[in-house]
Amino acid sequence: MTPTGAGDKLQPREAESFKEQGNAYYAKKDYNEAYNYYTKAIDMCPKNASYYGNRAATLMMLGKFREALGDAQQSVRLDDSFVRGHLREGKCHLSLGNAMAACRSFQRALELDHKNAQAQQEFKNANAVIEYEKIAETDFEKRDFRKVVFCMDRALEFAPACHRFKILKAECLAMLGRYPEAQSVASDILRMDSTNADALYVRGLCLYYEDCIEKAVQFFVQALRMAPDHEKACVACRNAKALKAKKEDGNRAFKEGNYKLAYELYTEALGIDPNNIKTNAKLYCNRGTVNSKLRKLDDAIEDCTNAVKLDDTYIKAYLRRAQCYMDTEQYEEAVRDYEKVYQTEKTKEHKQLLKNAQLELKKSKRKDYYKILGVDKNASEDEIKKAYRKRALMHHPDRHSGASAEVQKEEEKKFKEVGEAFTILSDPKKKTRYDSGQDLDEEGMNMGDFDANNIFKAFFGGPGGFSFEASGPGNFFFQFG
Repeated sequence: MTPTGAGDKLQPREAESFKEQGNAYYAKKDYNEAYNYYTKAIDMCPKNASYYGNRAATLMMLGKFREALGDAQQSVRLDDSFVRGHLREGKCHLSLGNAMAACRSFQRALELDHKNAQAQQEFKNANAVIEYEKIAETDFEKRDFRKVVFCMDRALEFAPACHRFKILKAECLAMLGRYPEAQSVASDILRMDSTNADALYVRGLCLYYEDCIEKAVQFFVQALRMAPDHEKACVACRNAKALKAKKEDGNRAFKEGNYKLAYELYTEALGIDPNNIKTNAKLYCNRGTVNSKLRKLDDAIEDCTNAVKLDDTYIKAYLRRAQCYMDTEQYEEAVRDYEKVYQTEKTKEHKQLLKNAQLELKKSKRKDYYKILGVDKNASEDEIKKAYRKRALMHHPDRHSGASAEVQKEEEKKFKEVGEAFTILSDPKKKTRYDSGQDLDEEGMNMGDFDANNIFKAFFGGPGGFSFEASGPGNFFFQFG
């Protein structure tokens, strides 16, 4: 039978034994067992500040800073002179991102021991975090998201358990288009706290900026369910729904052939959220397609250029712009775009498109015989003859015999070009080779061998000389000598 009062004396000794066993497990880094023994010690002696302090240290090693904070605070409530208790309380506050509270704890530790090196260093760390927060807040307003990410990375070195810093970093990563990184940060938080509205918002934001608008709306709605007053989630949800509706309306109008309405709807959609780069790139490309249908090719090129500025991997926009370049005979630009496409996706179709553009570029660098005669590329044989008749008479040297030497030289050059153009385009074989982009010199068609006068005589008939006479204001007739 235990004597009266013996149990009260045994309890402190037993509690101290539990603490010593806890210390041994702590030294071996078996923090779970250390936690169990410190808890037993606290159960035996709930008024001992050091037991709470030790269990706080163990919880900190386990990364459970919020629980550790409770124990650290209890330790200094029991003994306000407990320096290590104040240090642990400050460390927990700092790890959780509450740098101001951390500063107060470290200041108290320094009041008790002004030479304490750890307290001095941690106080500096807490002030550094406060400064990083201020800079990040200013830079976020300036939309300097890279700087915010930098500041949050530095702050998280001292506050690794701060969800607020992680969320801000994730949001900025999303704004920078670094979606996998942002998703990873948000997912880590949701694994610990599935109801975290900020993390749900960031997940939705990433999906929204990746043009997965329906899924994004689901996350925004879930965030608002957890926090009905979450302003950012509310705005993002509203924008996402509006963007989706306007884009779908534009697509419907385009399919129905109502290009004017489609243009207006895509333009309205582009004004909803300038931060949604991927969706806006598609909207610009869609509007470019509308402009090409309306034959506003310069506007179409501009829209496609805006699309690839936003998303330089957007193949569809390069293809659309390249076709517009082809249609406006800007072949060098078309070749450049098709080369970009083919380097990205080496398909037979893209190879052929590039080949066609290269051919047209090659053809464009030669004389344009159709342009010289002033006829369309699909002109008939009769149209080509009529055009030659008109241009040959217009530029014949005899007609300009009274002009200055400079004008005579220019007209003689044009007369020769007209003859050359007619020779090629009036011969089916030569015309076919010319139209296909083949070199005409390959089959002995030396472009320097043409005699414009002989071509003229052969066309008009007559033995030799030729002269113009006026038959009225602005009119001439000709006769052979």
